[in-house]
Amino acid sequence: MVKPLTAFFTAAILLCTANTHAAVLPARIFSDHMVLQRALPVPIWGKADAGKVVTVQFSGQTVRTKADHKGHWKVWLKPLKANRTGRKLKVSSEKDSILIHDVLVGEVWFAGGQSNMGYTVSGMARRLPEGKALADAADFNDIRYRKITEKNSPTPRENLTAGDWVVCTPKTVHSFSGVGFVYARRLHLELKVPIGIIDCAWGGTPIEPYIPTEAFTGHPTLKKLAELAKTADIEAIKKMRGGTFVRSPAWLAGAIYNGRIAPVAPYAIRGAIWYQAESNCGTGEDPRDYAHKMRALINGWRNVWDRPNLPFYFVQLPQWRSYAWTYAREEQRRAMSVKNTGMAVTIDLDFHNDIHPPNKIDVGERLAQWPLAKVYSRKIHFSGPLYRSIKIDNEVIHVAFDHVGEGLMIGKAGVGRVTALKDGTLNGFEIADRTGAWHAAKADIQGESVVVRSAAVKEPVAVRYACHPQAPKDSPWNLYNKAKLPASPFCSDWSRMPYKPQLNLPPR
Repeated sequence: MVKPLTAFFTAAILLCTANTHAAVLPARIFSDHMVLQRALPVPIWGKADAGKVVTVQFSGQTVRTKADHKGHWKVWLKPLKANRTGRKLKVSSEKDSILIHDVLVGEVWFAGGQSNMGYTVSGMARRLPEGKALADAADFNDIRYRKITEKNSPTPRENLTAGDWVVCTPKTVHSFSGVGFVYARRLHLELKVPIGIIDCAWGGTPIEPYIPTEAFTGHPTLKKLAELAKTADIEAIKKMRGGTFVRSPAWLAGAIYNGRIAPVAPYAIRGAIWYQAESNCGTGEDPRDYAHKMRALINGWRNVWDRPNLPFYFVQLPQWRSYAWTYAREEQRRAMSVKNTGMAVTIDLDFHNDIHPPNKIDVGERLAQWPLAKVYSRKIHFSGPLYRSIKIDNEVIHVAFDHVGEGLMIGKAGVGRVTALKDGTLNGFEIADRTGAWHAAKADIQGESVVVRSAAVKEPVAVRYACHPQAPKDSPWNLYNKAKLPASPFCSDWSRMPYKPQLNLPPR
């Protein structure tokens, strides 16, 4: 057996060497088992010998271009129809050619964030019976996953160095992002087309490194972050408004974008999903101005993809004991002012106040509601109640909401389900008096509104809901609409809840 094995490995090495020095190479994001985006122009690009003619062939299309003086080339395929049959994409130049096998056409989504987006199906399956059941049944040839693992970079990289597209099976799915898999699964089951997920998540990272450096504009905090990143002034970043703990060069503005996103854009995608903020509101970290950072992220990605209306959907933080998380959730809610965005609320999905809650099933499902309604025109509810306005009537405050749907209800969350409680008590509401003191309040659903009052407050001035890091164990936050989607935390007057840095001091 020694000689055949030696011959096999020798041939494999020679093949890899030949490909490395081939006259034409597509970018590393293009590989076997990939999914190409349907119904949009599809760019294919790479390197070749300078001046050589490059030909790309796929799905009956043949497109040619010439490599520039640096060897860069790019072609555009005309919009493709969804196709579940794996086909070959050929890239050639003179005598050299490369075949990419098992290429599907469907919907491609780009996923980003930190450890909760990176939290794997394996972790979910170990801790939740429902997660294990999903993993065991994850035999989906039409779902493909591409993890980006590149290191950070001080400047935008041209190409990736590692990784391949992976077909979803009960064995391979364990390495997938839990949120990404559940999201892809829901879209696939609804749309009946292939789904591709490209995941650039990196655990423990703040939002700043994912933002292209040119997008740090339009707000003083953004401009200052970009300036301090140029000199790697870590201590100044820690101390500034909106500052975070920069633990390495990978945490600086643009660093992850340069390494993990620049080499992928403008791979044709339908939109983006995002699950992050923990490292912008941890101990000693200042969540203020996170909404502006979200705007910079969204617009920055839209610019590099040349898609001004690129759909962008994100997850609001769940419960956690950190003081700053209350304010980070509000910053996330404010980020919805950017057009064509949406937010999945998760404050009801508690698992012993775990910073990595294993229930990514409901997170992925709720996130998928947004594109199903907004992109794919399904007639479904996609958001829970969002605060609109209040009306103060003597001792009572009437709270109005958007996204009420068929009405409001009290609910109890479980994994994969929300149960309506007809005789339940609505928790989490408080009223402020004229001195600024907050008091626990009684809240009742009346039609499409919530009526809030407190015997201790005769002249209420403001109302808030779920405005604490975490709910008391015996009083879960439980306002939903009848589509069983939870209400986001809110305060009717945030001037009465000023952020106090002294309550979130850095560790000594």
